[in-house]
Amino acid sequence: MSVAKRKPVPSDIDIAQEAAVKPISEIAARYGLEDKYLEHYGDEKAKVRLEFLTERADLPRRAKYIDVTAITPTPLGEGKSTTTVGLAQGFGFIGKKAACAIRQPSMGPTFGIKGGAAGGGYSQIVPMADFNLHLTGDTHAVQAAHNLCSAALDARMYHESRWSDAYFEKLGLRKLNIDPYEVWWRRVMDMNDRTLRKVMTGIGGLDNGPLRETGFDIAVASEVMAILALATSLKDLRERIGRIVLGADKSGKQVTTEDLGVAGAMTILLKDAIKPNLLQTLEEQLAFVHAGPFANIAHGNSSILADLVASKISDYVITESGFGADMGCEKFIDIKCRASGMMPDAAVLVATVRALKMHGGGPKVVPGKPLATAYTQEDRELVKKGLVNLEAHLAVLKKFGLPAVVAINAFPTDSPAEQDLIREAAIKAGAVDAVVTKNWADGGEGAAELARAVDKAASLGCKAAPLYGLDLSIKAKIEKIATEVYGAASVTYSPAAESGIETYTKLGYDKLPICMAKTQYSFSHDPALKGAPKGYVFPVTDIRLAAGAGFVYPLSGDINTMPGLPSKPGYLGMDIDTETGMITGLS
Repeated sequence: MSVAKRKPVPSDIDIAQEAAVKPISEIAARYGLEDKYLEHYGDEKAKVRLEFLTERADLPRRAKYIDVTAITPTPLGEGKSTTTVGLAQGFGFIGKKAACAIRQPSMGPTFGIKGGAAGGGYSQIVPMADFNLHLTGDTHAVQAAHNLCSAALDARMYHESRWSDAYFEKLGLRKLNIDPYEVWWRRVMDMNDRTLRKVMTGIGGLDNGPLRETGFDIAVASEVMAILALATSLKDLRERIGRIVLGADKSGKQVTTEDLGVAGAMTILLKDAIKPNLLQTLEEQLAFVHAGPFANIAHGNSSILADLVASKISDYVITESGFGADMGCEKFIDIKCRASGMMPDAAVLVATVRALKMHGGGPKVVPGKPLATAYTQEDRELVKKGLVNLEAHLAVLKKFGLPAVVAINAFPTDSPAEQDLIREAAIKAGAVDAVVTKNWADGGEGAAELARAVDKAASLGCKAAPLYGLDLSIKAKIEKIATEVYGAASVTYSPAAESGIETYTKLGYDKLPICMAKTQYSFSHDPALKGAPKGYVFPVTDIRLAAGAGFVYPLSGDINTMPGLPSKPGYLGMDIDTETGMITGLS
């Protein structure tokens, strides 16, 4: 498509709306993806029918598989999505066929402070507004399926409190005797709303159901969303939905969605959502946008199905894992790659001068507030002090057997001397290469050198492997992650965590992978510990089960599953021209 570059770089929404977007069927055809496998949502986006994977089973998985991760980010983010899109464009610029695969963003952060996640500048996925808003309705389907289960659960408790066992036998049902104080399933909505973190349901008398305390999570924190991302077929989706554990009955036995009889209906609501969404970059590479699980609660990666499709029609599949290598990339390999059977060939580690200065002791970075001058003026000493974070993330990637290329995401305020420090440290720490990327301003041409470096790294024949075996105990797996990835000296467990580990072990869930829930702003559990903290005690405060998704998740530190809106949210700057329909202020 034609996108006129000019200086200074316009806003993301202006660039996206100026682009002449080609029909998605035309882009798909260039990759050998026939139109009969597409379900169109207008001309510019489509879903891929899962029949492609069965009917074209003859096509091998030919693509090199690249994961884009990052150093520990500032609250502003370091440009992983922009780099992911830019790398696909960079491959296109050097004559290679690449596709990118990323998560669909939640509308909570989009209307909050972070904004969307379609990339930025001249490395974006389009149509950008559709990408960042409803797209094809997948998140709404997840929300509906999750809340159907919530309603079914409360309705069952209500009716069981009113009717005898004989009445339920007449209906062909059995009483589940759900303990209202042991219900673990909450409700969800795809918006930031701190007032819903804790709520009381059943207020107003017995006719409104049992009175109990519950709450809301943001929709992308739902186990249903994690399942959508990890399912490998509609059959697998149905089975995983049926394994969701909702709580316990009055004898302590766990109650599942299958017990409740709602698993089939939940899957019906997801029958279209399971199909990967297909969009394009500004330079006409295919972009798969599918699923959006949280990275500090769930595994933080886009769908397996999108990667499976992309791997058959591309020379390179570039996917993005959430937050730093200690978070999304660890879960990418230990959870997602176990489920898909696809291991990566290389990793890209995104770093910025800004983030390294923060890890070197720079002032606090606060979204919505101007950056301190330490971040906008040259300070090589601050960068030097922060390089320990970069080196620690490269060590994590090395532990997984992944050759890494460092992408130094360039900001206008960076100095060449600061960027040179990062490059030198990265090479010394074992990176295959370290490249300054300028795709935000220059599109694929600005990521061409990165693409060449990644091509070299992916051709080294690495043998990436998970960090731990599933036969290890729950504690042994937790401790391996905490000590070998996070740098902790030891792990402690609260009474609640000890009890949960004992219960899940007895129930046979000890063979599942671990999905650690912790802060994304530090290697540790404490967001105030910057750089690469060592020798600390990592506290596990609780442990929960996501049996349908197929992992147990220990909690450490203060984890929030329902964000709140800031004092100056992003929606204040958004509007729509009622004459033309053009959106303004979306980023």
